[in-house]
Amino acid sequence: MSELVKYNEQTFESIKHINEYGEEYWLARELQPVLEYSQWRRFSDAIERAKLACKNSGFAIEDHFATSANG
Repeated sequence: MSELVKYNEQTFESIKHINEYGEEYWLARELQPVLEYSQWRRFSDAIERAKLACKNSGFAIEDHFATSANG
């Protein structure tokens, strides 16, 4: 069984961004190493599964996930 990683508030506060409207957001490329994904492909797959879960829960994906110029 793998060891569970314990994250604290500072883990995510240190890479948090705030837009001109005061809304918080995080960049996937900065979250990837924090969440210990060594390959972008694996993390990108996890993001796609999270988008599907968001949709299946009745939430609008675009309210929770931004799309970059790369897709």
